Amino acid sequence: MRDFTVSRSQDGLHVVKASTEAFPQLRSADLFHALKRRDIRIDGKKISKDIAVKEGSVVEIWLPDDLFDAKKESAKVNPEAELFEIVAETKGLLIVNKSQGIAVHSGREDLDDTLIDLVRETTRFRDAELCHRIDMNTGGLVLIAKNKQALSDCVELFKNGLVVKRYRALVLGEPDEGEPCVGEDGTIFKEVTGYLEKTRSGKVYIHDKKQPGDLDIATKYRILKTFKGAGPDGESVSDLELELVTGRTHQIRAQFAHLGHPVIGDGNYGRNKVNMHFETKDGRKVKYQQLFSCQIMFGRIPKNNMHVDVSGKTFKIGPDYNVRLT
Repeated sequence: MRDFTVSRSQDGLHVVKASTEAFPQLRSADLFHALKRRDIRIDGKKISKDIAVKEGSVVEIWLPDDLFDAKKESAKVNPEAELFEIVAETKGLLIVNKSQGIAVHSGREDLDDTLIDLVRETTRFRDAELCHRIDMNTGGLVLIAKNKQALSDCVELFKNGLVVKRYRALVLGEPDEGEPCVGEDGTIFKEVTGYLEKTRSGKVYIHDKKQPGDLDIATKYRILKTFKGAGPDGESVSDLELELVTGRTHQIRAQFAHLGHPVIGDGNYGRNKVNMHFETKDGRKVKYQQLFSCQIMFGRIPKNNMHVDVSGKTFKIGPDYNVRLT
């Protein structure tokens, strides 16, 4: 346990922010965990929320000593240390790069940390809202509205097809299915279609023929690179770029598994034999599916929409693949 007295300059800050100022080696994620366990006290009173602190108050942080003694640099070499990064900011949006393994919002389970909670707690945007979702174990770009008006205007963009999302994925084999097509920016792709059934458990199934309750799905893809003989039985592994036409639950993972090209590391729709074959670059078991949200393109946005400042713009990052293929 360590404690500190809130200084004049820290007066009014939230306890997580003040604590990271007092102990720079601590991670925000560890402090949020401590809050959920009621392991932080202010003037002797246990707290469970990231409330503001006042000058002169004593904050006690009941965390293991090694977290206080760890050097700050050590967090940088840990790929899971930073849960998200703001890669761009506009008038109404934060474009965030989410790490794998963190849910964007609370679901059926009581998850310790969610992206939207962390953004609200560690930035000045307390009313931030998710504009869309990506899977917990998918990394990459997520749009976050700074407030409800920004969310409303962003929802309009999605409704009018003015936001296009592209992904990168490592899949087994060399896909050749689908019909030639053109992407939003003129890139040549192939398009695969099908029908998606979503179960009450949240898992989905893909059908070639439409059944009652099924949703239409369509994905554009192209192979960027092929790793010959990298699979468990000498199959190739392909690095795909994918453009979503529809954005259904688990669409990419389920659809390409149905086509016989599961995403490497996918524990739900992939194959255990395939996943067990691969190792991370440092020789460990592959923990996450090799799927990343890497590009968000905005169309021509009308002037009466507050997000007109991103009209025609593209935000792009590279995939953070962690699989040894050669």
